[in-house]
Amino acid sequence: MNAPTKQKQVIGLIGWILLSFAASAAGAIASIQAKTFYGKLTQPEWAPPGWLFGPVWSALFLMMAIAAWLVWRDGSFSKHRGALTLFILQLIPNVLWSWLFFAWNRGAMAFADIILLWIMIAATVISFWRINRIAGALLMPYLLWVSFAAFLNYSVWQLNPAILG
Repeated sequence: MNAPTKQKQVIGLIGWILLSFAASAAGAIASIQAKTFYGKLTQPEWAPPGWLFGPVWSALFLMMAIAAWLVWRDGSFSKHRGALTLFILQLIPNVLWSWLFFAWNRGAMAFADIILLWIMIAATVISFWRINRIAGALLMPYLLWVSFAAFLNYSVWQLNPAILG
């Protein structure tokens, strides 16, 4: 199969960026009061400052979009339907986590969701790696950050059972 034209590649990249940041925006809506809410929670000593989350997630969503684009560019959506569908599906628990934790204050459900998200990211990393090693590598910081976030979610939930019960 021929590589997509330059114009199609640019449009594809823009599309993957828009999809990734649409997911980011959907999660951000649930996080409007996150700064105030997160600041009131008892946190472990190793918890990062709240201001760090926005820049980290922005960088991760951009890397995620580029990774998906690299896989798509390698042969279109139809050639890599499984890997790209998995990528799209993992965005659902990603978005849902913000709603569970920040909007609905459900610590246990957020923790279960982030474990599901971790599994789906790991599967996406493996799928992408088999197609394009750079794409797989671009998802590794996402997997590592969600690993850290899972420990943080669990710790904050355990330290705040009355709020996140």
